[in-house]
Amino acid sequence: MSNMLRRSFGASSIAGFWRHWNPIWGYGLSRFVNQPMNRVLPASLAVVVTFVVSGLIHDAVIMALRGEPAFIFMSWFFFLSLGVVAGEAFRWNFGRRPWLFRALIVASYLGAAPALSIQLRRALAF
Repeated sequence: MSNMLRRSFGASSIAGFWRHWNPIWGYGLSRFVNQPMNRVLPASLAVVVTFVVSGLIHDAVIMALRGEPAFIFMSWFFFLSLGVVAGEAFRWNFGRRPWLFRALIVASYLGAAPALSIQLRRALAF
């Protein structure tokens, strides 16, 4: 577990974080969502769809446990996907920076996404 955290938070890019974070889940999403979507959509849109699907699956688990609708993760994961797409489009690479700098970048990204999601939920009042 500590190895996964060290690699994930020390990744040289936002996309790199996701390659190291929960690799089994990532493999399944890649194989069953992202790769099929890449056949019919531009790669950046396929990434967004993949993250939203992951969010919906997370929401389904919460809904099953709570017994009521709860769309918490879908918008959060949408904002996470935008970070990946932007990072790839602008070729953000933090590999030459110290591990702590990279970890702070990743932690800021991970913290900004739920904050944006909460603001969106408040704005839409749901």
